[in-house]
Amino acid sequence: MTNFAAIDFETANYNPSSVCSVGVVIIRNRKIEEKIYRLIHPEPEWYSYWNTQIHGLTAADTEKEPVFPFVWKEIAPQITGLPLVAHNSPFDESCLRAVHRVYQMDYPDYEFHCTCRASRRVFGKALPNHKLHTVSMHCGFDLKHHHHALADAEACAAIAMNIL
Repeated sequence: MTNFAAIDFETANYNPSSVCSVGVVIIRNRKIEEKIYRLIHPEPEWYSYWNTQIHGLTAADTEKEPVFPFVWKEIAPQITGLPLVAHNSPFDESCLRAVHRVYQMDYPDYEFHCTCRASRRVFGKALPNHKLHTVSMHCGFDLKHHHHALADAEACAAIAMNIL
């Protein structure tokens, strides 16, 4: 895969529509063309203790940020025609579908690829697990800020360039 967009969402709570940040790394000709990171005012707009413990974001971080449609209006043209790659893509795809539903936005049929599944196929039992930080380290990427949407998207892009 030479052209794709690696994407990662963080959510404010257990609801997949509650995206509070997105990271996107656009790869063209196997080189990073652009990195995008945006905070998003989530819907529903409350933060669970556990989600905040994972990514560190709180309501104070996103209370003045735009809602998803304004953020996606900026991102969507950048990823048009590109396959999307995510580590544990069912999660990120469910977030993207849910937030499109909440805001009654048309959902383009994005093509998703999963680096977690690909890691299981390619590395099998050679790795102790197939978590993002383990696989990215194996692929030569040091994930220093795990659960920061842009850092996770960068790690996913590094994995994808190695094994997809």
